Amino acid sequence: MELHRTALTHVHERLGAHMVPFAGWLMPLRYTSDLAEHHAVRTSAGLFDLSHMGQLEVSGPTAAESLDRALVNIPSSITVGRARYSMIVGEDGGILDDLIVYRMAEEEFLVVANAANRETVLDALTTRSGAEGTQVIDHTHSRSMVALQGPKAEEIASRVVDVDLAGLPYYSIARGEVAGVPALIARTGYTGEHGFEFLGGSEGAEAVWNALLEAGGEDVVPCGLASRDTLRLEAGMPLYGNELSRDTTPFDVGYGRLVKLDHEFVGR
Repeated sequence: MELHRTALTHVHERLGAHMVPFAGWLMPLRYTSDLAEHHAVRTSAGLFDLSHMGQLEVSGPTAAESLDRALVNIPSSITVGRARYSMIVGEDGGILDDLIVYRMAEEEFLVVANAANRETVLDALTTRSGAEGTQVIDHTHSRSMVALQGPKAEEIASRVVDVDLAGLPYYSIARGEVAGVPALIARTGYTGEHGFEFLGGSEGAEAVWNALLEAGGEDVVPCGLASRDTLRLEAGMPLYGNELSRDTTPFDVGYGRLVKLDHEFVGR
């Protein structure tokens, strides 16, 4: 099967990244060494291409109600501009994926799913919407996602974004621009460090990547999926396919706190 390429694949190849298949995508595993990239994120900043992650829009008058039925917690209680970590389970309670839900407007949500489970999540959200008032649209192949993570991430990003990053709380999102490119700017990440994720159209991905790399100078390095894995492991964050699977429930893996049993949802 031919691998999907992100809008930045040619950039990674030009930078000499070791490219590997991952969840149907050709992705950078590392640029230099896993240790060097891991250390950079812990001490300064690392730049990641996460464009393989699923970006699913759930919108319409019944979008909030549909997500409440689909997920283990209650997305309808998320305020506009904020985000929440969640899980989607099967009829038997087994985890189909863990994901982040952003509320973009009263009737619009963005669900970011793991690349390997994107189609599963898309199918489940579509099936569970159960109403003409909810639309589920997969934007994965037309959008990009770049993450800047590390203690110097805010200082670096503030040089090229038009949003007050200091005033952007953890697990929140805002519309803005990165070096003049329209983007969603989220204070989220998967490394255990301060950082931001920039989501936007694929056509602007290279400009965003280059702007952040240039703004950081010697304080930022491109990072691959290998260091992202060691960073999340060190931070105690679970990975689907490792700690999470179809054979585990949220309670099995210590995430029972996510489950709100006072509402009806598939797999309750």
